[in-house]
Amino acid sequence: MHIVTGLLLPIWKRLPNEHCRVYRLQTDSGERVIGRLVSLGWVGNEAASPVKAIDAAGAWPDILEGRVSLALQDGLHVKRVRVMSDYRVELLGFSEGLVDRLKAMGIISEIISWKLRLFIPTTRQGLDILTKLLEGHPALSLQPRATSQDA
Repeated sequence: MHIVTGLLLPIWKRLPNEHCRVYRLQTDSGERVIGRLVSLGWVGNEAASPVKAIDAAGAWPDILEGRVSLALQDGLHVKRVRVMSDYRVELLGFSEGLVDRLKAMGIISEIISWKLRLFIPTTRQGLDILTKLLEGHPALSLQPRATSQDA
């Protein structure tokens, strides 16, 4: 039996869709375990999949120039957009439960056309904020963008 334990919410989407039940177990030695049942095949695939770290300092200039967008864990995306005739760096894919934590990092929230949008400042603070963001939501990939996608 293989069980994934610990803080599961950040990796919940990466867990297999079968056996979604959360188990509470106690080992023979008395240790209590709470987690999700996973197959040995899933464990092997996750352990074998290479994790390529994307450096915030390396990605930030390309994001500012609109050359790339950044896909993060938990469905988050960072990309340059044009808002009110100005280029900004927007964080997309956030849930309502993340908003307070993201704002505590320094991300700016604005309501535009009755919709909450989050932006990373394009000032010197932006790199520090992106670094903090990547600590909690590691980058999955850098995706090249055409300059016409900035609208």
